[in-house]
Amino acid sequence: MKKMNVKVTMVVLFFMTNVFGQLQVNSNDFYKIKQDSLAIAYSKTTNIVFPNSILSVDRGSSDVLVQKAKGVENILQIKAAQHDFTETNLTVVTADGQLYSFVLNYDEKKPLLNLVVGQKAPMSEHLGSTEIENEAELKSYAEVAFYEKKKLRNVKDNKYNIKLQLNGLFIYEKVMYYRIKIANNSNVNYDISQLRFFIRDQKKAKRTASQEIEISPLYIYNNTELIEGKSEVCLVFALPKFTIPDRKYLAIQLMEEQGGRHLELQLKNKKLMQLAVLPAL
Repeated sequence: MKKMNVKVTMVVLFFMTNVFGQLQVNSNDFYKIKQDSLAIAYSKTTNIVFPNSILSVDRGSSDVLVQKAKGVENILQIKAAQHDFTETNLTVVTADGQLYSFVLNYDEKKPLLNLVVGQKAPMSEHLGSTEIENEAELKSYAEVAFYEKKKLRNVKDNKYNIKLQLNGLFIYEKVMYYRIKIANNSNVNYDISQLRFFIRDQKKAKRTASQEIEISPLYIYNNTELIEGKSEVCLVFALPKFTIPDRKYLAIQLMEEQGGRHLELQLKNKKLMQLAVLPAL
């Protein structure tokens, strides 16, 4: 009987040694995991690499900082905004219509530094067509929207001698086209740091983190980073089709590079419904 117990113990130890030996991974490597739980830190940045471009990001709490890595569309960078934050979540939608959901926890000592997401993450849900609109088609319809005579009125912000205006809103199938005019009436050139689209809460309740969802353009027509003094430009942003929930609004935010001349437009769903349908090409 004792000999049998010894044999069983040796078999178990052999099995465990092999299993745990296979699980050892260098901490500097990228991981391909199927967990939806991420440990992040205050002093270190976590990078998530998605298989397709990121369209929108929703963080469950302002205790978490997120941004897209500069120069690429499919890498999201995350870190804690404060120590020992309460567990929260992160939702990401990519250009192929996939939704990825992660639970975020604080771990200053052992955060996950790099994560490569597979074609389908856990808790993923297909939101739409898997066919990504090709750039040539987006460009063609954006150009039609650029020259379209129909105008949207009373959506503008004017200060610092800079005028930001949404003067056209169009749709074709699953893509919306936002025609934005920026006029620089000052003598100082305006360098664009960023022009971004967010869905935000209208009011922030006390002791409640505000929700903010960024919507990334699929394509930008007539894109520019500089508006010279006494000049104006018109751009068209192609965005995935969406509507604005109750008690929220769409914010279009224009930020100046190394300056303080920032402007913002705010639209509710009622104004969004005034869009015009583009004809098929």
